[in-house]
Amino acid sequence: MNVSADAPAAPTAPAAAIDWDEAFCSEGANCFRFGLDDSGRAYIGSTLAPGAYVSDSVEALRALISAVKAGAADHLL
Repeated sequence: MNVSADAPAAPTAPAAAIDWDEAFCSEGANCFRFGLDDSGRAYIGSTLAPGAYVSDSVEALRALISAVKAGAADHLL
């Protein structure tokens, strides 16, 4: 997964349409959605910015979610 600290890059259009799951919402309107495309790439996006998302392999996003669940991002809270 490539991340730039300088400026956010515009997302590259996926090769196929993204099949989004129903949005997951926490308190208020903080909603995120998960999706897959026909080539097996995984996506995480916000409902506040439908055209913005993070995309990588299913394995890479699974590792990201596991790390967040294990506390790797607790310093951001």
